Amino acid sequence: MTETVVSTSTARPGTAALAPAPPAPAPEARKAAPGRLRALDGLRLVAALMVAAYHYGGRGGFVTDAWGSSPKHQFPTLHTLFSYGCLGVQVFFVISGFVICMSGWGRSLTSFFASRVSRLMPAYWVAVVLVTAVFALPAVAYDAVSPSDALVNLTMLQQPLGADRVLGVCWTLWVEVRFYALFALCVVLPGANRRRVLLFCAGWLLAAVIAQASHEPLLDLVLMPEYAPFFVGGIGLYLVHRDRRDVHGWGVTAVSFLIGQHYAVGELWNASDPNAFAHRTTVGIVLVVAFGFVAVAAIALGWLSWANWRWLTVAGALTYPFYLVHEHLGWVVIQGLHRGLHVPSAATFVLTVAAMLLLAWLLYRFVEKPLTPRLRSVLSRTH
Repeated sequence: MTETVVSTSTARPGTAALAPAPPAPAPEARKAAPGRLRALDGLRLVAALMVAAYHYGGRGGFVTDAWGSSPKHQFPTLHTLFSYGCLGVQVFFVISGFVICMSGWGRSLTSFFASRVSRLMPAYWVAVVLVTAVFALPAVAYDAVSPSDALVNLTMLQQPLGADRVLGVCWTLWVEVRFYALFALCVVLPGANRRRVLLFCAGWLLAAVIAQASHEPLLDLVLMPEYAPFFVGGIGLYLVHRDRRDVHGWGVTAVSFLIGQHYAVGELWNASDPNAFAHRTTVGIVLVVAFGFVAVAAIALGWLSWANWRWLTVAGALTYPFYLVHEHLGWVVIQGLHRGLHVPSAATFVLTVAAMLLLAWLLYRFVEKPLTPRLRSVLSRTH
């Protein structure tokens, strides 16, 4: 949910006149066609909108206070569909595996670190300050976190430190940070190549399964068994993007999907819970997970190269700031529109999404665009 998507470029050696053609490059040197993967930008926004639909109309909790009643009463026919939107997070993780492998290939550890920090932190810092300030207003009914916890949130390490979260969605960023650390240590530091990436994928999947079986909290914390298959699946699809005939890349992807859907069903299937907000079906969960893998696979294979509209680049740029602010600030907008101005539920839903997209554009234009390259330049300096 946090990456700038740019594809790698083809670099095949030419042939001199009357000279024999040189041998074909090794699989790890074979790269994708040039150009931006704009369809991947669009898919990121789709995943973010799925999560927003879940937060606004697919669950209970604090959003019930914003609406004045349960979202199942606001959206009697759509609330069950919206409840599947939480799987947008898993779609994000597949995309992240693809993009992090792509962006880390051929990069030094310093460059990789600089690109990740500069991409994540500027909008995140502003979002934390903004949500804290809004929740501190007397007119807002939601409690702000303590000043100490708000300061800890600026590190993005509030979860392991046990501090209250300012942003509800920041738990996914803690997952992403651990993935970045594993990938940096195991792949970027020694130097990315196909063999090393495959060993990382196979080793992480196997270690994650062992961690799940051992019930050891430290292993769960480091190896993230329930999320590892989605990142690894995205990495496998990047190998397919480099060479669609890569049987091992396809194998990594297939195994990741099979394990990933198992975790998703185990976490989200709730037909036996009579008090559940909405009852998701096993088939529905598997289909949404499959959608994430198939969509990224279609992009990896070039099947969606026709979706090359410039507005998709803008959509991709808005995804991360939108994801950061949409939940908690969305509650405030929903309450103001629906309970304050008596705007109908459907219109409130659409207007809230539009307002959060506008705020995301402002964060992109006035925070990310000027600060990200400057921070990257500072962090890339070596002495």
